Amino acid sequence: MMNGKISILGFSGSLRKGSYNKALLRAAAELAPGEANIEIFDLEGIPPYNQDIEASMPEKVGEFKAKIKAADALIIATPEYNFSIPGVLKNALDCASRPPAENPFKGKPVAIMGASNGMIGTARAQYHLRQTLVGLNTHPLNYPEIFVTYAAQKFNEKGELTDEPTKETIKKQLDALINWTRKINAK
Repeated sequence: MMNGKISILGFSGSLRKGSYNKALLRAAAELAPGEANIEIFDLEGIPPYNQDIEASMPEKVGEFKAKIKAADALIIATPEYNFSIPGVLKNALDCASRPPAENPFKGKPVAIMGASNGMIGTARAQYHLRQTLVGLNTHPLNYPEIFVTYAAQKFNEKGELTDEPTKETIKKQLDALINWTRKINAK
């Protein structure tokens, strides 16, 4: 685990095919240093959380939980809907963290990023996500933060990140996440 490549699982709170947040994760995977590997998981198909079926969650939830557990660290890209995280993302976190004794998020280092067409780049959603991550007992990375503003100007028609300052910030965040992951796992 820590002697080889760092395994990072990334997922986005957006289901939209042309999502800037999915594109942001793809950019992170392309920019990842050789010492890390980023796998992207699509939340499409995770059903609404229902405690009645907690003991026998659908296969997609089991797959998500297994990937979280196997990863050394996580990257979450969140859009901002109505000043907060999308229901899709909160639902996926709720499904995967239940039952509490089987919470795969416990102790995981987590980096957060987000992109929007607005001028605050998902800042409010990211702060709400941090509150949820406390409840999941994770270790969120504090800096650098990634708030991609005016996203339509920073991605091309193919969904590729073209903004060099954003690419540099992603590289810095990945380096910080790798170092944070090593520090946490050394304890």
